[in-house]
Amino acid sequence: MYFPFFVAYIIVGVAISVAAFVWALRNGQFHDQQRARFLPLRGDGDAPPVQATPFGRLEIIGLFVLATAGLAASAAVLAYALYFSK
Repeated sequence: MYFPFFVAYIIVGVAISVAAFVWALRNGQFHDQQRARFLPLRGDGDAPPVQATPFGRLEIIGLFVLATAGLAASAAVLAYALYFSK
């Protein structure tokens, strides 16, 4: 019976998604929708390139670690469910 493991996995995923959505609402990510629709039309082709900062590199490494941990957790849940379903 591996069904409860997948239900728990889905509940954790939904909880993380809801937490991210609440964070976005509290930080005003959806505040100015009128401006957002014009962003693709803005011409920033002549803008200078953005310089990488140490914080930006740390952020990229952190995102890579989180993505790797998520894939590892997914593989672990799948392997655990397949192993104990016999």
